[in-house]
Amino acid sequence: MAKGSTKTRYICTACAAVSPQWAGQCPECGEWNTLEEQRAPTPAAGTRGSIQGRAQYAGDSGIRTLAEVPRDRETRFSAGVGEFDRVLGGGLVAGGVILLGGDPGIGKSTLLLEVVARVASRHGALYVTGEESLQQVGLRAERLGVGDAGLKLLAETRVETIIELAARERPEVLVVDSIQTIHSDALGSAPGGVAQVREAAAQLVQFAKQTGTVLFLVGHVTKEGQLAGPRVLEHMVDTVLYFESDSGSRYRLLRAVKNRFGAANELGVFAMLETGLKEVKNPSAIFLSRHEQPVPGSAILVTREGTRPLLLELQALVAESPLSNPRRLAVGMDGNRMGMLLAVLQRHAGVSTAGEDVFVNVVGGVRIAETASDLPTLLAVISSLRDRPIPQDWVIFGEVGLAGEIRPVPNGPDRLAEAARHGFRHALVPAKNAPARGEAPDGLEVIGVERLDAALDWIREAD
Repeated sequence: MAKGSTKTRYICTACAAVSPQWAGQCPECGEWNTLEEQRAPTPAAGTRGSIQGRAQYAGDSGIRTLAEVPRDRETRFSAGVGEFDRVLGGGLVAGGVILLGGDPGIGKSTLLLEVVARVASRHGALYVTGEESLQQVGLRAERLGVGDAGLKLLAETRVETIIELAARERPEVLVVDSIQTIHSDALGSAPGGVAQVREAAAQLVQFAKQTGTVLFLVGHVTKEGQLAGPRVLEHMVDTVLYFESDSGSRYRLLRAVKNRFGAANELGVFAMLETGLKEVKNPSAIFLSRHEQPVPGSAILVTREGTRPLLLELQALVAESPLSNPRRLAVGMDGNRMGMLLAVLQRHAGVSTAGEDVFVNVVGGVRIAETASDLPTLLAVISSLRDRPIPQDWVIFGEVGLAGEIRPVPNGPDRLAEAARHGFRHALVPAKNAPARGEAPDGLEVIGVERLDAALDWIREAD
């Protein structure tokens, strides 16, 4: 086939696999009706595709033994925002590629503009926009108070041009907003398609690895909350961040779901103000709603997000159900686990909720994925069922097993220290998380329990 001719191929929108002909089911991932037709230029004879056959991102270094690989630590520098550095694991890493996703209008561009404007005062930075004009970016920078920063801007959507100009400018930090607007001349499809996103990202990642540039890619999300484009995009980058927010809340949560240079599931908290995003250095204070009087169904737990202990309020509401099949609804935690815990409560504590609707909510829009919330969940349910509040100076955490035992959770001392720092006087925890006599934080009485029924007795006596 002559150079420059085109051929038809079919690309899976789920896994980006390429097929020569259409089929109802993708042969790679097994998804149905995901193959889309595309017409792309055929490479010249003797050449390989732009992605297939490419050497590693950092270039061809040859074969080495493990002992010959340099052991130099990665080069880090601060982004100038403490919460952002925390989520990244301590700062920006030279050659690191970071993918930031989030709902439309949540503040992705605002956050990155603030970060790179602060970085630009100490390191070279280039902000590439494919969605806005330079005037729009300038107006936002002025509103954020960073209009006089030495940040350089570029409005461009062609990836080859972006790489050419970046190679000439040699910035230490490069932002591309967003990857779905970038296209490559190597493909004939429209920007935002699976092939275009994969090709543009591959070229940008290769440039970042070869030059040691910190690369930020802004990604769109689907209505299901997943990053749009091929799944391989998340595998290509070093760090994947999600920007989250509860509906109507001015607080924004930045969560790391993948991080090759730090802890995953690290959490950063920001407040959206008229002048931009401001970091919240003590998130436990904003998630705790101290009631004037104790209320039934409320329990304070100490969870852990990444390396940070976090105090949260967990609320439960138990009400008589008019339905033959009572409702079970959990917001901020796994609903299936809540149903399992209710069965344990009935079997090992003799408390039945068979004819009751049970609703559980984690205040503040935070989602809890660890088992330390088991014990406070059950105590909050019992508190609401019996209309007897848990004392306000109590904090609770612990995993509940199917046999009714209270199992320990990781990092118990850090959780207790966080509770003592916020003025709590009593902690109900698993027996194996209870410190030895004289080692508990000052002012905090720690009560260790081994069984669920024993925990209920302690709460009943405290009341």
